[in-house]
Amino acid sequence: MRAVVFTGTGGREVMRLEERPDPVPGEHDLLVAARFAGINTADLAQRAGAYPAPPGAPQDIPGLEVAGTVVAVGASVLGFAAGDRAFGLVGGGGLSDLVVVHERHVTYVPGGLSDEEAAAVPEAFITAHDALVTRGGLGLGDVLLVNGANGGVGTAAVQIGVAAGARVVASARSAHEQLAALGAEPAAPDGAFSAVHAAGGADVVLELVGAPNLGRDLETLAPKGRVVVVGTGAGADGDLSLRTLMGKRATIHGTMLRSRPLEEKATAVQRFSYKIVPHLASGRMRAVVDRIFPAEEAADAFEHMASSGKFGRVLLSF
Repeated sequence: MRAVVFTGTGGREVMRLEERPDPVPGEHDLLVAARFAGINTADLAQRAGAYPAPPGAPQDIPGLEVAGTVVAVGASVLGFAAGDRAFGLVGGGGLSDLVVVHERHVTYVPGGLSDEEAAAVPEAFITAHDALVTRGGLGLGDVLLVNGANGGVGTAAVQIGVAAGARVVASARSAHEQLAALGAEPAAPDGAFSAVHAAGGADVVLELVGAPNLGRDLETLAPKGRVVVVGTGAGADGDLSLRTLMGKRATIHGTMLRSRPLEEKATAVQRFSYKIVPHLASGRMRAVVDRIFPAEEAADAFEHMASSGKFGRVLLSF
């Protein structure tokens, strides 16, 4: 197989595209051949030494998701067979053209999705659905503020919020027309906070930027509002007012998929399968791809991932 490999911690100098022995699926695993693979901010953090892979996952091959065609199955796998298309989550090893994944961490790819679109879906939509609905309790008539709405999770969250019947305010410095086309009310950060205040406060804030927003997130909440923190790219440490938190009877949730136990991750994937995949199949929701890089240019893809101004997912092509 071909895989993007980290030879240490650092920058592009520690990245290689290498030939490795083909992996062998375990008893409950699938072996999936992937034409495309999604890059996540977690991969950048892993390269910097700040986000190691969990035990049991490949330690030097990044990648948190997989989408492709099943080429082999473990002895006890019942739900999938060679030739099926599947997508879902892995703890590591996703930036490769052959990926081993547990059968409960994937679901079927709808027939109408291309390989490129399928590769842009799993981590973004599973993360967004788990954060908004499972953690945040987003429902009909709620006001949702998405901070950092122009990335992969952000564009997924906007669509999930709209489908849930929420009023979605999308905070982003760019891509306002594209976010409006997804059903959001886009605005620059200051304008987004003002719009939410004018609407009576946010029932849910999805925080994809980081600690610098936390104080304003709390101030912006409606009574009993929820902040769900998914991203910390702009900073992980900050101050908050406990009096504001108490006075609003608010809740702050932190969430992370990669390190969850097998069954908890499986639950997130299966909820995605029942609640989100039908919308992807019907075209009501769609994966947003910003740019596709050849696997040989993975270091350039990581640099693009770290830059500003993107809209949607960054993929590698194998």
